[in-house]
Amino acid sequence: MSFSVVDSLKNALVKPHPAGHPFIAGGIIATAVFMLFSGELAWVALIYTLFCLYFFRDPVRVTPQKDSLVVAGGDGLISGIVPNVTLPTEIAADDDRRYTRVSTFLSVLDVHVNRNAVSGRVMRKVYVPGKFFNAELDKASEDNERCSLIVETPSGQTVGVVQIAGLIARRILNDVEEGETVVAGARFGIIRFGSRVDIYLPDGINPLVCVGQRVIGGETIIADFENREPARIGAVV
Repeated sequence: MSFSVVDSLKNALVKPHPAGHPFIAGGIIATAVFMLFSGELAWVALIYTLFCLYFFRDPVRVTPQKDSLVVAGGDGLISGIVPNVTLPTEIAADDDRRYTRVSTFLSVLDVHVNRNAVSGRVMRKVYVPGKFFNAELDKASEDNERCSLIVETPSGQTVGVVQIAGLIARRILNDVEEGETVVAGARFGIIRFGSRVDIYLPDGINPLVCVGQRVIGGETIIADFENREPARIGAVV
């Protein structure tokens, strides 16, 4: 067996996030019940249970330790990097400063546990009910159901982090509260089933990822407030 297959199995067979426990338990019960009178339905229930085990997997991550770093808030594909935008209306208050929005699209096959992009204090948290457009679309930032955070780092930088529900997703879980101190890379929530995470970087801070790049939540470096490197330019090879 190759190392790649072994690594894939290790990534899949990990402890699920607590948010998945009711779904997994329900699938196990349904499988057991259906086995009594319908083999076909039992197989369907078993497949559902295995999917839930995979979807809610919560692997351990190793976060780079440096106060100036911004790390990915979720696993997935960088679907957009948009400069010169303001924070979402619900958390902007009187902040008319400009930001660069870095969007990560999470498919149903990605890990959906969200992780803090930076260490700091949660200054604002707002949940907004909304629509469920495809999370890859740009309008999802303004129209979709979402939970928005403003985090202020110890150095005084303001970072926006927004969980956005997608076409299939119907529930956003966010465990932090206003006034709470969070640590970069630590778990703070989960979105069920297919979604997006937007990170708003202060204007002038160069993103260190590029559109089309795959990132790992809590590990991939999105930006560095020391800003010593130019913005990344990607190439398909």
